[in-house]
Formats: sequence, structure tokens, C-alpha cells
Amino acid sequence: MEDKNYFVAISGSLRKGSFNTMTLKAAQSLAPPNIIIDHLPIAEVPLYNQDLYTEVFPEAVERLVDAIKAAKAVIFVSPEYNFSIPGVLKNAIDFISRSPKKPLNMKAVGIMGASPGALGTARAQYHLRQVIGCLNAYVMNKPEVMISQVSTKFDQAGNLTDEKTAGLIRTFLESLAIFSKKLG
Repeated sequence: MEDKNYFVAISGSLRKGSFNTMTLKAAQSLAPPNIIIDHLPIAEVPLYNQDLYTEVFPEAVERLVDAIKAAKAVIFVSPEYNFSIPGVLKNAIDFISRSPKKPLNMKAVGIMGASPGALGTARAQYHLRQVIGCLNAYVMNKPEVMISQVSTKFDQAGNLTDEKTAGLIRTFLESLAIFSKKLG
């Protein structure tokens, strides 16, 4: 019997029609039966301010921290803004990093991204690796999922229609399961 892999995923976009959130949902539907992926929304995370957690973290942040702590791996699905990650994603990571529970410490992390451009979030992903590395998390190096020209890969209803991309996401998820298991 295969072990169940509980993963959590965060989209770095708050936009309703976000291709990155569509990519996250595609990963959920493409996941093999031994992988469960919960989408952790970050829209309610307040702007980081140390004064907000002198006694207790904001509830939205505590939910993220506890879910990440319980997961075998974290998946970040991020767009690229100005050659970097979106402010809302950096803000959420900054808040999570301040938790005494240290949920990302020695955690397996996978990164994906989708963009209408030709580079498919490459620069943002490399920057995100730098940010995550500071928190002592382990980012899976390959396969890299950098979906370029994303508007041609989803239909109007937000369904992934590109089989090559679907195959890459499946391989990514299977690789992340193996990677997280090796980390223990």
C-alpha cells in the first residue's frame, strides 16, 4: 500500500482568473491517488508587521503555519512580477518565517509558475529559491515547471488543455513525493 502524501500549495496570485491558481488546481486534479494537495489561500494574510504578533499571530497566518507544519511538502505556484515574486507571496512567507513553529524548516518544497511570456517565471522562481533557502527549506531542483505562453495552455473555463504541460506537472508531483520521502 502506498503512503499518502499530504502536500499544501500556495498560489502567489490573488487574481480571480490567475493562471497560477489554475495551475495549482490542475496539479490537484492531476495528482496520483497517493498525493493529496490542499490549496492554502493567502488573501487574508495582513501586511507583515511585527506588532501584529506580539502575543498571537493573526488567525490567517496561524492556519498557514499549522497546515505547512502538517504537510510533507509545500508547493509554491507563483507568477513573475518585475523579475521577482509578487509582494503578496513574499509577505506571506515573511509572516510564516516568524512563527516559532518554524514550519518551513527542513521542509520539502516544489516550485511551479505560469506566465504569458517566453521565460515562464524563470527569474521569479530563482528568486523564490533564494528566499526559501534562507528558511532552511529544501527546494527540489528538478523537474522545473516554468509554463510559458500560458494563455494557450488553458481553456476559457480554466482547464489545462496542454498534455505536455499536464505530463510535466504529473512528473513534478511524483518527483516531489520521492524527494519529500527522502528527506523523511
